[in-house]
Amino acid sequence: MIRSVVVGSGSALPARAVSNAEMAEMVDTSDEWIVERTGIRNRHIAAEGETTATLAADAARKAIEAAGLAPADIGLIVLATATPDQTFPATATKVQDLLGCHGGIAFDVAAVCSGFLYALATADSMLRTGMAKRALVIGAETFSRILDWEDRTTCVLFGDGAGAIVLEAREVDEDGPGVIFSQLHADGAHNELLYVDGGVSTTGTVGKVRMKGREVFRHAVTNLASVLETVLKETGFTAEDIDWVVPHQANARILDATARKLGLPAEKVVVTVDQHANTSAASVPLAFDAAVRDGRIKPGDLVMLEAMGGGFTWGASLVRI
Repeated sequence: MIRSVVVGSGSALPARAVSNAEMAEMVDTSDEWIVERTGIRNRHIAAEGETTATLAADAARKAIEAAGLAPADIGLIVLATATPDQTFPATATKVQDLLGCHGGIAFDVAAVCSGFLYALATADSMLRTGMAKRALVIGAETFSRILDWEDRTTCVLFGDGAGAIVLEAREVDEDGPGVIFSQLHADGAHNELLYVDGGVSTTGTVGKVRMKGREVFRHAVTNLASVLETVLKETGFTAEDIDWVVPHQANARILDATARKLGLPAEKVVVTVDQHANTSAASVPLAFDAAVRDGRIKPGDLVMLEAMGGGFTWGASLVRI
């Protein structure tokens, strides 16, 4: 069978790291308050000149290098972001130009924190149908640009960054590597629980992030547990078969609650939210790359990726490395 195999990964973070102590100098909060409620201790904030495209391109270069390829080998770029450089053209085309791999397919996907899962499933489908041989799947955000820095309930939660993987279409056997199964969902009825209060066709402004945290937490735990159970059922695997879970890094309490609901041991969950905060579409590939580079995720491992974001959108993908 043809599968999309992960052959390289990379990530990029802005140079500026902002601790909880520094956040406490900006808004009425404290390190203790943030850590207790979210598990976050640090986040990275983009400086002038650092954009979603530049971060995405940096992460992509590292992923291409890890794959032992050149930019010219990439025929497809799918970039997940809620914070594009421009309304149009797609930020993926700017990344394509920065990498110097002209002429292939390049477009953005907008599914907020679930964006990387949507981008992964889209690229996987296109590779398996022969539209390209290799794809860059990127999650990149400069969420700091849409934060209300006077709202302590949201501005402490988010950070900027980018993560990328290179997928290659390969013929493998049933036990071989690659994307095994993806499940995606959306429910637009919950728009008012997590959204940006601006837009091109409504206010003509970018807007700021607004969130009702308790309601989002409740939906996140329920929806993520449900989609993970569906993926396991559809593939015939059990929670015990999973080597690593790489979740969206929104809140340490959501990670803990979801793992408990599925009976997954905490030591199987990759956690980077303490250092990166919530980087929206970038959080899953950032965490994945961190675990690959420190040796936790190894060839042959069965890895579950999962995320939920505004929309609501949510999903999961099971991948053999």
